[in-house]
Amino acid sequence: MIEQLIEIDKQLFLSVNQGLANQFFDFLMPILRNPYTWAPLYLFFIIFAIRNYKKKGIIMILLLLATFGLGDFTSASIIKPEVMRVRPCNDVPFKEQVTTRVRCGSGYSMPSSHATNHFAIGVFILMLFRRKWKPIVWLSLLWAASISFAQIYVGVHYPGDILIGAILGTAIGLFTSWLYFFIQPKLQRSEV
Repeated sequence: MIEQLIEIDKQLFLSVNQGLANQFFDFLMPILRNPYTWAPLYLFFIIFAIRNYKKKGIIMILLLLATFGLGDFTSASIIKPEVMRVRPCNDVPFKEQVTTRVRCGSGYSMPSSHATNHFAIGVFILMLFRRKWKPIVWLSLLWAASISFAQIYVGVHYPGDILIGAILGTAIGLFTSWLYFFIQPKLQRSEV
């Protein structure tokens, strides 16, 4: 059963990494997965939160940082060393079929830390603002999914790594957003 799932995962990987190959994606996907691409967005959120929510904004930012830290630590330091799944671009019998569009990296693959971190952040933000600004739900999930998809396209993660990272990140984002509302007992969810 496990071997069949691994084979399906590899076929799905190849359908993205090879089957969707085009010049536009070759240009775009490495940019999407680059953390520096999103630095202006992170800076905007910090300024927006402090300017509009003052002390509550500072708590938002601290919990956003905690969300990222918890996601990154859980995926990279706890789960990856236990699972020890090799990246597709480093998998000796498989890497001949992989088109690597960025530096491969030497770490393990399962779960994707990019997927974990971005789904955690995206879900945290959507839970905070979903009642005040409805498009945040789709925008934050599309943002996290795009970055995660790019990981497959560039050749550094299998779809299964992304799926597990997205589930883990969603759980972390839900937890830290719950923590935010727990810390803010006077804050009505409709105020955010």
